[in-house]
Amino acid sequence: MRSSSYAVLPARGLRAAVVPALAAGLVTAVAGLAPAGAATTPPDTAVTRTAADTATDTAAPALAAKPYMGWSSWSMQSSKYPGLNPDGDYSYLTEANVLKQAGALAAKLKKYGYEYVNIDAGWWRDQDWTPEFDRYARQQADPVRFPRGMKPVADDLHAKGLKAGIYLPVGLEKEAYADGKSPIWNAEGCTTADIVYDDLRTTNGWDSAYKIDFSDPCAQKYVDSQARMFADWGYDFLKLDGVGPGSFKSGDQYDNVADVAAWKKAIAATGRPIHLELSWSLDIGHAEDWKKYSQGWRIDTDVECYCNTLVSWENSVDDRWADTPAWTRHAGPGGWNDLDALNVGNGEMDGLTKAERQSYATLWAIAKSPLYTGDDLTRLDGYGLSLLTNREVIAVNQGDAPPARLVTASDPQQVWAAKNPDGTYTVALFNLADAPAAVTADFSALGFTGRAAVRDLWNHENLGTHRNRITQALPAHGSRLFTLTPKGAAAVALTGYEAESGDNTLGGSASVADCSACSDGRKVGNLYVGGKLTFNDVVVPETGTYQVRISYVSGDARPAYVSAGGGGAVRHTFASTGDWGTVSTATVPVQLKAGANTLTIDSGSDYAPDIDRIDVPRSS
Repeated sequence: MRSSSYAVLPARGLRAAVVPALAAGLVTAVAGLAPAGAATTPPDTAVTRTAADTATDTAAPALAAKPYMGWSSWSMQSSKYPGLNPDGDYSYLTEANVLKQAGALAAKLKKYGYEYVNIDAGWWRDQDWTPEFDRYARQQADPVRFPRGMKPVADDLHAKGLKAGIYLPVGLEKEAYADGKSPIWNAEGCTTADIVYDDLRTTNGWDSAYKIDFSDPCAQKYVDSQARMFADWGYDFLKLDGVGPGSFKSGDQYDNVADVAAWKKAIAATGRPIHLELSWSLDIGHAEDWKKYSQGWRIDTDVECYCNTLVSWENSVDDRWADTPAWTRHAGPGGWNDLDALNVGNGEMDGLTKAERQSYATLWAIAKSPLYTGDDLTRLDGYGLSLLTNREVIAVNQGDAPPARLVTASDPQQVWAAKNPDGTYTVALFNLADAPAAVTADFSALGFTGRAAVRDLWNHENLGTHRNRITQALPAHGSRLFTLTPKGAAAVALTGYEAESGDNTLGGSASVADCSACSDGRKVGNLYVGGKLTFNDVVVPETGTYQVRISYVSGDARPAYVSAGGGGAVRHTFASTGDWGTVSTATVPVQLKAGANTLTIDSGSDYAPDIDRIDVPRSS
């Protein structure tokens, strides 16, 4: 039975849904072992370079100069939506289906910048998930899914002016080990026994592979052989999956930084510009490694719901608003935060409301995530096509501005913004609540006061000039996306108050601690279970609502209660800053009276972030 070899899976979407739970010691025979050191390539790699390949090589721009755009097979492979996988789980992945989607991409989306066609997990496995390997322990196309092999598919994609993407799990797959006797291509004397640890420790997000030991030169030779194979087939993109630390795994056994470094080296040696994308839920503590060795990294779990639609709001589209802020500072030309597939084009199949589809597309655009959809491009509905092809929104994603950051607290009503090189601002409003609500972008939270012209990017409409703020009534899970152009505006004047100042009052467990990243080298921490910090003598000239900027440090998302003058406290959630050595800011509205005020940040019965300082506008 097909189901007998599959693991029991977590409910949340993971590529674990694909990788079988193999019994200990089970290996699948690898056909056609050749003498060690033989340099013969398998049929799929004995190729002649085509004009399309040459053009791709010579005309390629710098890798990941901007977020890539395209299509990926995984969302439809993994869905239970009727008709997508009629021959069993994950059966959608075939050459015919990939080329059908490529044709639709070329016809409908290519002129908007979509160009990658990424073949995800399973291209080397049959319908029972039994793998195919060549004599050198390299994945080989399943002859039923891809009867012509993988190179002709890449050739066909290139002929359409598209780029070809392919997929691998990290490590040496258990079935490829072949009792340690499989030789490594173009590496005399090396076998699979040489490239893994003697104890056959496992690695990757599913423990489906043996961990590669890069202290042996044969290990790099193995990765070189895989990279050479993909380059000879003409692939432009590789997704390396199950990478740790990440993929819900940690510790030395799951540390694949050496694998990623080996892949960068191997790709460079091929001479072909191959984009290397890492997946999934990468450890932010290794962000500098991911940036050094790759062009993109998945920051979260799979977006797919593994249900009878492609995705659902709760599982796990909505997670991205909480998880993206910590990563924002790491994205830029050469490497981008990957929020996963953008499935907003198929209506009922997507499993989202229209408001949710727009919010989904808005966050991906402003966060400068790669824009690759997993939808069925042959049946995009009109609304979905409008979302995927809105040139003003695509320009936000592909332009020179930095990714938008979360300006407000990580509450249900949020404002995200980025200042553009031309002095305008990209501003997104989100209502993540389950009921309609108004959301306000206060210009002072963006750094200026006065008037600004407002352009609605989704609706291609000028909304006139607004003073000091813009407020919109949004449906549940709704959003708006604007460009603000200041007109005679002034910079916001702020008064700063350090948390560790002796003028303040500490309560409960609160205490002062050193903080090299903080503005004066110190902060107030230990704000838990009643710990609180009160800023005394916060002076403003007039009574009103002030957008108070709180600078804080928090390795995870934490709530805090903010109040002034002993009045009612408002609970706000502060997004993770990524670690306990990084400072971020969140702006919250606080009602202050003319003259001196007290402003208190209280942990209540929970754990609050550490506080560096607050900055208060000099006018409301």
